[in-house]
Amino acid sequence: MTVKNTSVKNDKLSANGQHGGMPLLHEPKLNKGTAYSVEERRQLGLEGLLPHAVENLDRQVERVMAHLDEKADDLERYTYLIGLEDRNETVFYKTVMSDPKRFIPVLYDPTVADACETFGNNYRRARGMYITRYMKGRMAEVLRNWPEKDVRFICVSTGGRILGLGDIGANGMGIPIGKLQLYTACAAVPPAGLLPVLFDIGTTNETLRADPFYMGTREAPVSEAELDELTEEFIQAVQEVFPNCCVHFEDWKGTDAIRMLDRYKDKILCYNDDIQGTASVALAGIAAGMNITGGKLTEQRVMFLGAGSAGLGIAKLFCAELQTLGLSEAEARKQVALFDINGLIEHSRTDLSDTQKLYARPAKPCKDFLKAIEEFKPTVLIGVSTKARAFTREVIELMSKLNEQPIIFALSNPTHKAECSAEEAYSWSKGKALFAAGVQFPDFEYEGKTYRPGQANNFYIYPAIGLATYACRPTRLNDECFIVAAHATADQVTLTQRAKGMLFPSQEQILETEVTTAARIAEYMFDSGLAQVERPRDIRAWLEAQLYKPQY
Repeated sequence: MTVKNTSVKNDKLSANGQHGGMPLLHEPKLNKGTAYSVEERRQLGLEGLLPHAVENLDRQVERVMAHLDEKADDLERYTYLIGLEDRNETVFYKTVMSDPKRFIPVLYDPTVADACETFGNNYRRARGMYITRYMKGRMAEVLRNWPEKDVRFICVSTGGRILGLGDIGANGMGIPIGKLQLYTACAAVPPAGLLPVLFDIGTTNETLRADPFYMGTREAPVSEAELDELTEEFIQAVQEVFPNCCVHFEDWKGTDAIRMLDRYKDKILCYNDDIQGTASVALAGIAAGMNITGGKLTEQRVMFLGAGSAGLGIAKLFCAELQTLGLSEAEARKQVALFDINGLIEHSRTDLSDTQKLYARPAKPCKDFLKAIEEFKPTVLIGVSTKARAFTREVIELMSKLNEQPIIFALSNPTHKAECSAEEAYSWSKGKALFAAGVQFPDFEYEGKTYRPGQANNFYIYPAIGLATYACRPTRLNDECFIVAAHATADQVTLTQRAKGMLFPSQEQILETEVTTAARIAEYMFDSGLAQVERPRDIRAWLEAQLYKPQY
C-alpha cells in the first residue's frame, strides 16, 4: 500500500518561527532523536546534545521493542508507550503500526481501563484539553489555546460511563487519548488534526473527589439543564474555532449520550461511538454470522441483556438495516427484545425512557431471563449489561437448543465484566456457538477443533469512519454510513477464517482492512451527496494518497 509522509518536517522550523537546540528534542511531532544526521545536528544546534551514533528509524524501533519486552505487564507497556509518544511521535506510531494485533490491547481495551483507574496517580503531562464549567462564556477563547489550527476530529468525553468502570470523571481522559491514537494506528488518519477533550462537568464518584491526586473538578455533576447549556456553547465554539471538525462523542452517561446524539446528529458533523460504532461492529458480527450459517438477516431475532445506550444503539441500527431489506418499522422492531435489571422491556413498565419505549414488547412482565429467552426464541444474544457471567451455562445451553449455531456476543468491557468467556460459550454450546466479545479471548480447542473468538470491538469501525470523513469532508454522518461500514467489515472475513468461527477480520492487517472499509464508506458518501470534495476516479488510490506514514 502506497502512503505519503504527512509527518511534520524539520525544514519547517524556520517558517514556524521555531528554533533548534534542546527545545527541538522536546517537541514530539518534530523530534527525530538519534536519527538526526551529522549535518542536521550542526545546522539545528544539536551538536553535543545527542550521543555520537546516528541511527535510522528501524533501529530506534528495535530499541523500543527491547524495552517493551522487559516490562512486567501491559500497564507498564502502556505507560512506556505514552511516554514515548510524548518524546517522539514518529517512533511511537512506527512501533504500534508495525504490530497492531500486539499493541491495540495495550493502547486501548483492556489495558486502558487500568490506566484510567490510576490516571491521576500516573499523570505526567497534559495531553489534549480539559474544558470545565468555569470556562462558560469563554470556550471559543480557550479552544484557541490549542496549537494546531486545523483540527479535524475532537473526541470528547465527560468520563461519565467509562467501559465497565462507571463515572470516573477526569480520569476518563485516557479514553479520548486512546481512541484517537487508534484513528492513526488502525486507519492512518494523520495525527496532527486529532484533539482529545475531557469535558469536566464534575463526578458522582465520591472516592475520586476525596483523592488528593484526582485531577478533575471536585464537585458533583452539573444539572441536566446546565450540561445542555455548556455542551451547546462547546459545540458552537468548535464550529467557530475548528470549522472542519467532526465531534466524536465518547463515554457520556447513557441518557446524556442519547440526548446529545439526537440533538446534534442532523445539525453538525458528529457521531457517538458508544451508540453508532458499537451498533455497527455488532451488525458486522451478525452479518458475518449469516455468511457462515447461510441465514437471512431479516429472519434473525436479537435479544439484548442491557438496555442502555449501547444496546439501544445496536437495536436501532439493526432495525434500520431490516427496513432497508423491506421490513416495515413495526415489523423490524418485533425482531428485537431487550432485558435490563428490571426485566423484559414490555408495555406495562412505567420506568422506561422514550427510546426504550420504542422497543417495548406486547408481552407479560418477566424478570426471569431464561424464561424471556425461551419465549422470544432469539437467534442472537447480545450482552451489553456490564454484569459479569450473566450468560450462565443454562443460558448458553438454551440458546444452543433453540439454534443450530447461536450467535453469542458478550460485549461488556473490561474483561472481568464480560457476560461469559469464550471457553464457556464454546464448551457449554458443545462447539456450536459463534462467539465474540468486546475483548480478545485466546483461541479455544474443543473436541479437536480450534475456535478463534471474535473481538467485536469498535476499532474495526470508527477509524475507518474517521478516514472516510477525513478525506470526504461530509456534511453529516448518517446511519447508512455505519451500515456500510458493518457490511464492508463482515465481507472481509475470509472462508478460512469463517471455518474457525471468526466473525471479524484478523487484526494483523488492520490497516488494509480499515482502508478497504473506508473506501466503501467514501463511495457511499459520494453516491449520496454527503461528500464535500470532488469525486476522484479511483477512490481507493485517492484514500491511500492521504494516509499518514510514520517516517522522517
